[in-house]
Amino acid sequence: MSILRLKNLCYKYEEGSKEVLKDINITFNKGKVFGIIGKSGTGKSTLLSLISGLDICTSGEVLYKDKNIKSIDRDLYRAKNIGVIFQGYNLLLNATAKENIILSMDISGTKKKLKEEYAYDILEKVGIDREKAKRKVLKLSGGEQQRVGIARALAHEEDKCVIIVTHSKKVCSYFDETWGINSGRLIYVK
Repeated sequence: MSILRLKNLCYKYEEGSKEVLKDINITFNKGKVFGIIGKSGTGKSTLLSLISGLDICTSGEVLYKDKNIKSIDRDLYRAKNIGVIFQGYNLLLNATAKENIILSMDISGTKKKLKEEYAYDILEKVGIDREKAKRKVLKLSGGEQQRVGIARALAHEEDKCVIIVTHSKKVCSYFDETWGINSGRLIYVK
């Protein structure tokens, strides 16, 4: 079922500049993991900022359940309805991998009873065993930190869609759909 749709989305950093994103059209279905890949500077993080409501598109629409996100509480929308993973992962480096997952579930209001066990399970699904889950994130490798970021986004209720932005093709195996950005346009990869 469609949960999020981008309709003719375009974006310019400032008035009079060239479009960074051009005529983007895509439908995101709930329960799926989407990857947006591309070289540095292609607009991946900008697209994610628009999708998550951190910025507003120049033209076109970002529709959540057929409502333009300009007209809804975007903070609540981000907390409850969409998991986003920026290239920097935005993890708490002095907290453990497990604590990052549990804190994220607490903030978003996830109503799971056994959060600690669920955190271990979701971390194991992305290749972080229980021993590593107990380590502070700053002691994990860059790839392991990325997997913690993926687990954090996946740890929410199942009707969320998860969108991951990366320039690394190594994580594409976690994606249900992979899209690329080239010359401001979104292109289906797999």
